[in-house]
Amino acid sequence: MKLLIDQNISHRIIPLITQESWDLFHVKDLGLRNADDHEIFRYARQNEFAAVITNDDDFVKLLNLFSSPPKIIWLRTGNCSTEYLAEILSERTVSINEFLESRDFTLYEVLKRTI
Repeated sequence: MKLLIDQNISHRIIPLITQESWDLFHVKDLGLRNADDHEIFRYARQNEFAAVITNDDDFVKLLNLFSSPPKIIWLRTGNCSTEYLAEILSERTVSINEFLESRDFTLYEVLKRTI
């Protein structure tokens, strides 16, 4: 599945995520570095990305306005390292894959680990 990583997440996350069934692309590598959220959402839709991975709640608003595709994986982790984000996503690959394959859900929220 093709997943698009938003500009608010470092492109260095791509080699850190170990999920083999995901084809990860960063907006920077697709010439979308200066694109606004609506342009990125539209690009993801037109190019058949399953989801956009983002920290930005504007994508949730776009999802509510235009529906999916793409689905949104919303990282609500606050400030944290790229390595930490990669760990969290890698730990949740089973549930994220279920979300991506589901027809019932369009938004997946990722929260910080709790003790």
